[in-house]
Amino acid sequence: MSKIRAEHLARRACVYIRQSTFDQVQHNRESQLRQYGLADRARELGWPDVSVIDDDLGRSGSGIHRPGFEKLLATLCSGEIGAVFCIEASRLARNGRDWHTLLEFCRLVGTILIDEDGIYDPREPNDRLLLGMKGTLSEMELSTFRQRSQAALDQKAKRGELFMTVPIGYVRVPNNRIEIDPDRRIREALDLVFQKFRELGSVRQVLLWIRQENIELPAVSYGPEGRHVVWRLPIYNTVLKMLTNPTYGGAYAFGKTKTIVRIENGRKRLYSGTHVNREDWQVLIVEHHAGYISWDEYESNRKLITDNANMKGNMVRGSVKRGSSLLPGLLRCGHCGRKPHIAYSGTKLRFTHISGKVGKAMPQGL
Repeated sequence: MSKIRAEHLARRACVYIRQSTFDQVQHNRESQLRQYGLADRARELGWPDVSVIDDDLGRSGSGIHRPGFEKLLATLCSGEIGAVFCIEASRLARNGRDWHTLLEFCRLVGTILIDEDGIYDPREPNDRLLLGMKGTLSEMELSTFRQRSQAALDQKAKRGELFMTVPIGYVRVPNNRIEIDPDRRIREALDLVFQKFRELGSVRQVLLWIRQENIELPAVSYGPEGRHVVWRLPIYNTVLKMLTNPTYGGAYAFGKTKTIVRIENGRKRLYSGTHVNREDWQVLIVEHHAGYISWDEYESNRKLITDNANMKGNMVRGSVKRGSSLLPGLLRCGHCGRKPHIAYSGTKLRFTHISGKVGKAMPQGL
């Protein structure tokens, strides 16, 4: 006996379409055509009214927010859908929570699932068991793929041959290597940034000087035609990233950032690009390739930038401040090494220790 009954045909059919990444959306067109073709199959099976949900193209099914899947669940709850079509049942979800939620909603409202392998009715124990196994295998398959892929990436990174992106001033060459860009204008622009930092010792001062002189710096841009170089006036982060990128010091570094997973509103949310401490980098290979500066100079620049930071606590040196007192911004307590708080009063000044003790007043400028 057919599992498609009149009660199912009286409602509309829904075709759910999903591809995991934007790369698949752009280049794996055959998969899209197969999925959109399910609408014709639904009409052949007797559904006059067929809707397509394709909001999740380019979204993973592993648990992150998927507006298309949320729309599917909401429509199911309203009882408007008689059947859900997909290429394979496991494409609907790649995690147990979403998968079993979908099966339970289908069971409650009497909706069947149809893929290229067969027709499943979640109200029947055998079909429900088979669908549960399909979801578990799909979740396990995704986990296995990720582990294999990550292991391959880690192995390649340990050899210093993995380059997700190449910073401006470098180009890829055969055998998984990078070399300094042959474009003389790009090289001279980067050399100027490092030279001015040696003179001024401050990222902000370098930025102000470059913008005052109306000097444009190169930057990498990605478009439909691929990677290309654009020239524009820099912002603070542009200069900071150039001075703190170990690649310019001739080193290969991998694992400088990590992805943090949080649960928000009952959904997994990924925060990528979170910086980790230097000692926690996965790979660091010094003298890996030709650099714009030496590794020692890179380390010196990095320490100076760290010391210049303000609002980082009393044990950080901080940048030099203006004022008529002796060594403004550099004065320290001789006992604990912390910075005092300087206060002016008429022709004298006094400093307050972090503990609240007031030091001896002295004339300004002394």
